[in-house]
Amino acid sequence: MREPLPKLTIRDVELRSVVVPMAHSLVTRIKTINDMALLLIDLHTEEGITGRAYLWGFSPRGNGYLAPIVRDLVAGCKGDAVVPLDLYTKNRKALTLFGHEGMTMIARSGVDMACWDALGQAAGQPLAAMLGGALDPIAAYNSNGMGLTNDLPVLADEARRLVADGGFDMIKVRLGRDTLAQDMAALDAIRDAVGDEVALPVDFNQGLDFETALERGRALDDAGVYWIEEPLVYDDFEGCARLCAALKTPIQIGENFYGAKVLSQAIEAKACTYTMPDLERIGGVTGWRCAAAIAEEAGVPMSSHIFPEASVHMMAVTPTAQRLEFVNWADPILNDPLDVVGGRVLVPDRPGLGMTWNEGAVARYQVEL
Repeated sequence: MREPLPKLTIRDVELRSVVVPMAHSLVTRIKTINDMALLLIDLHTEEGITGRAYLWGFSPRGNGYLAPIVRDLVAGCKGDAVVPLDLYTKNRKALTLFGHEGMTMIARSGVDMACWDALGQAAGQPLAAMLGGALDPIAAYNSNGMGLTNDLPVLADEARRLVADGGFDMIKVRLGRDTLAQDMAALDAIRDAVGDEVALPVDFNQGLDFETALERGRALDDAGVYWIEEPLVYDDFEGCARLCAALKTPIQIGENFYGAKVLSQAIEAKACTYTMPDLERIGGVTGWRCAAAIAEEAGVPMSSHIFPEASVHMMAVTPTAQRLEFVNWADPILNDPLDVVGGRVLVPDRPGLGMTWNEGAVARYQVEL
């Protein structure tokens, strides 16, 4: 940090649950999601600055589970200075008896992100700049859509549109169909549609057992995919390490790591070639910075997982930054969605995270907590 943090004091928090339509359904081996349930956080300070963030609660009920924890954490910090590391530590201790994973970590992460947004606003700087980074465009890939349909013409057409929508040179392909032949047919159809110049990472969303993952991984070794993401249950480090040793294609995991310590354990176990923390699970901005330091020390390329509005700032300050995962799930309720030019996401030059809510849209999509 180049300058002292602005002086802000926590007052209270306002939470709203919205369910917004998705332009592309998220279809995986585990679950199909057609609408995005987001918990909007407005962290108010005594100085009149409001820090904003959102959490993905997975469903309206999930938002309802998270909201009381967020409220309780903020109530416990009322009157405290907005010093993220101090608040992160205080909230961690407050939840020790409940554990430090799952909803407790997600709630802490939401508060942390909102704190950093408020500080950036008070400083009059984008968060990336406040943390010492440049505002250069961030290399990204389009992760919208590309589900498990076996309708190959539909899949090919969607792939072409995802490349064209922002000029991406990389799009994610979700695999995990009933058979290897179906997966390879889908991958071939997409490759034929977009050409060899477009990189294709593939994601199994934790849907395979080890033997199936090994079989499909060996087939993918000859298909030139960019990485194989979450082939196994996220915490099967032993299995992932065996895949890393057996396959040529890089193994990508990390979106389900709760805290930077787990990332360190995965690297020590040689369970990943690349890693991609998720801001609401890794511990918000504070947790991400710890994870980035660990990845730098180990020389592990680090991408992001969803939350692009905040992740774009964090990628700007990540020494081993690889690719930003671009999704447009929150666009319907934002005044200023992210801009993509030539497959790169522009870091907003607005203070903080650069997010403000489209209040008309929020009212339209709001549901009861």
